Amino acid sequence: MNESLLRDLVPAVIGILVRRGADFAAAEDAVQDALVEAVRGWETDPPRDPKGWLISVSWRKFLDATRAETSRRRREEQVDRLAQPEPPPAPGEAADDTLYLYFLCAHPSLTPASAVALTLRAVGGLTTRQIAQAYLVPETTMAQRISRAKRTVADVRFDRPGDVATVLRVLYLVFNEGYSGDVDLSAEAIRLTRQVARMTRHEEAAGLLALMLLHHARRRARTGPGGRLVPLAEQDRGLWDTRLIAEGVDVLQTALARDRLGEFQAQAAIAALHADAQTAAETDWVQIVEWYDELVRLTENPVARLNRAVAVGEADGPRAGLAALADLDPALPRYTAVEAYLHERDGDEATAARLYAEAARRAPNIAELDHLTRQAARLNARLRR
Repeated sequence: MNESLLRDLVPAVIGILVRRGADFAAAEDAVQDALVEAVRGWETDPPRDPKGWLISVSWRKFLDATRAETSRRRREEQVDRLAQPEPPPAPGEAADDTLYLYFLCAHPSLTPASAVALTLRAVGGLTTRQIAQAYLVPETTMAQRISRAKRTVADVRFDRPGDVATVLRVLYLVFNEGYSGDVDLSAEAIRLTRQVARMTRHEEAAGLLALMLLHHARRRARTGPGGRLVPLAEQDRGLWDTRLIAEGVDVLQTALARDRLGEFQAQAAIAALHADAQTAAETDWVQIVEWYDELVRLTENPVARLNRAVAVGEADGPRAGLAALADLDPALPRYTAVEAYLHERDGDEATAARLYAEAARRAPNIAELDHLTRQAARLNARLRR
């Protein structure tokens, strides 16, 4: 380990932390803690970018120390309040440190897309690959975006929190990764979204909370033995959490009554229609298509268009769904899986089997790879009879 290099880096790293908002003493302590970690780890596993490593670890140490100090102060304040009682704060008046960090990372000097990417990486704990998949961009593109965001905020103080819409976008992506990805973050995303909804009374915060609750209600039914993925139509609806469904519908109805429709409310309305059906056959696909039309109008999101094609296939027949799919980019994630499903519904099992196998090769995770491989094998076995 090059100790002289470490000594040379210390003043610069302390300066960077101070420019980010740390006071000098706290920055110095954080860098010292990072140096201890460097001494332990660099001998066997030296970083490729020593300065970047030291900045990142020192900033994390500073945030950890700040959160610990905040928690200590809160405990002391609670003791003081017990000794001299005072009226309790209004519900939702205070948010915890995690939510505060979400707002700080959504800094006004960043574009919304960059703020979301940076927050997901720095606070949400997602990898660059996971964020890139959520944004439908290559991993290298997302890595460059995050690096630019870091450079943008390197010389500004984190004293102007970002807007609610950007924070909601981050929480939405964190929930999606926790719901369908490798890291279980969905419960934490729900907890923080509840706080935003209470603090802001924002109709889209309520819409996002409803959407999360309605999706989370189906979680137990989404996987079978060995983690096997169970499609919505095949799920045991007796495993759905009716308490969460009722809460989600109630939150959604309150938000829709404000007559300021947003994309999260539209998505929640679609989820509510699925939850309302006692069986898959009873699903009101016509209404679902209408809500997807609203969602596409609000967002122009290609994934919303892809899901709409599935809904059209259910409402108006698979050929209508394939016609809607033909207007989309085949490079979209899960495009080939949707195409396979619609061809199977249309009776073309040979084409469907080939497309399921192709979709499996492009699957973003092990669960989908297994599911699509099983679908291809099932049809191929039928074709060989």
